[in-house]
Amino acid sequence: MLMFFLIGIAAGALTGVPIGPVNVAVIDAAYRHTMRRAIAVGLGGSIADGLYSALGVLGVTPILNANPSIPPILYLISGAILLVYGFLTARSQPVAPATADGSQPKLEPKGEMWSGFTVGLALILLNPAAIVTWVVIMGSIIPEATMAGGIACALGVMVGSFAWFALVAYLTQKGKNVLGEKAAWIPRLVGVALMVYSIYLLTKAVQYFIA
Repeated sequence: MLMFFLIGIAAGALTGVPIGPVNVAVIDAAYRHTMRRAIAVGLGGSIADGLYSALGVLGVTPILNANPSIPPILYLISGAILLVYGFLTARSQPVAPATADGSQPKLEPKGEMWSGFTVGLALILLNPAAIVTWVVIMGSIIPEATMAGGIACALGVMVGSFAWFALVAYLTQKGKNVLGEKAAWIPRLVGVALMVYSIYLLTKAVQYFIA
């Protein structure tokens, strides 16, 4: 059990390194909003990662193997969603602070964290290509896991994934403080990177249907 949990932590942290929608959302939240919102986004994304990794361990693989047309469809859907999200992120501007007369009141902490959490959760759940990714990853590192081992691994994925997203939030916040106005390029660059990744997913889907 402990071994599966540690494997999950490593997988969750390492799979968070490549640019992805939650990384972008965490960076955007830390830059445009607050650190607590960025942490909430990361928490939502890590829980969704854990759910998809559990599916990868506990039985989705036979379905995908029996229906080879499913992964390209998932890539197509994910590519389209991430292309739009990357574009909107690249064009985003910092949220203006509240004025002294309260004309732009800040969101309450609980509301802000809940909003961030739902964004992080939705960005993974609405990115069905993540299912394919986790099936491949989980199938390669633990090809035959028991129910208990699979759950332990999925919990580890949540922990590792959240640790990575929290680190991204922290580094973005520090970079924002150091770079000042120049930090406006941070969400623009990651938005463009996400659009590049979305084009890669769309290309994979198109190649399948052409072939």
